[in-house]
Amino acid sequence: MSAPDSKIWFITGASRGFGRLWTEAALERGDRVAATARDRATLESLTERFGDAILPLTLDVTDRNAVSRAVEDAVERFGRIDVVVNNAGYGLFGMVEEATEAELREQMETNFFGTVWVTQSVLPVLRAQRSGRILQVTSEGGVRAYPGIGAYHASKWAVEGLSDSLAQEVASFGIHVTAVEPGPYATEFAGSTSLRTTDPHPDYAGVREATAKEWVLGDPEATAEAIFTIVDAENPPRRIVLGHTLPEIEEIYAERLRVWQEWAPITKAAFGTRGVPGAA
Repeated sequence: MSAPDSKIWFITGASRGFGRLWTEAALERGDRVAATARDRATLESLTERFGDAILPLTLDVTDRNAVSRAVEDAVERFGRIDVVVNNAGYGLFGMVEEATEAELREQMETNFFGTVWVTQSVLPVLRAQRSGRILQVTSEGGVRAYPGIGAYHASKWAVEGLSDSLAQEVASFGIHVTAVEPGPYATEFAGSTSLRTTDPHPDYAGVREATAKEWVLGDPEATAEAIFTIVDAENPPRRIVLGHTLPEIEEIYAERLRVWQEWAPITKAAFGTRGVPGAA
């Protein structure tokens, strides 16, 4: 039996990686979880362990109608939703020129539009409650960029922008929005379904070689307590980086600010000698 103050979670992409880990951790602390996966069979072991505390749901987040039904099922079972974790997604790796239209659209359909459909479906529930937490799992790749991951970055930067606006729109309803930005972790992200690659163009072989990187991977188990701290906080952050990459991100933003300031005279001159009130 769950504690009186336990939370109800709605977690997408719960079959593996962070989604699986956070689902299990939430259940272990006495919370209840509506957990979604493309293949509900991947959640059977959790159902065996936690019984009615978990509601396993089959869901492809790109199916807007299915998303709405999943949210309805969660509310019907648990009566409310306290924490929404938009975690479902995958990475498309490859040079921008290499990505096909189909690959680009599918990346955005899952990582961006899937997040939008879940967010839009849960908002009426959270607004009615006048409470709720939405965790948008973006990535450090939502605030910085590496060569060879442009499509993935585009999807995550899009979620970051959407979420920043959303946070301001729903604050008066008691809803908090946090973009969770993990660095590299030793999850199954590099597995067959979580990572896809473009057809490599030979002209970029030198770029690949020159920008190859040895990733220092964090322990994903260490993220669970961080997630609990965020969802339990009275005033959670709008953005939070998980892992060891914050110093690198700080350097990137410092360099952006330096360049903006260096070019400030051009910036100001581009305004003209007289502003037009109300003009775009």
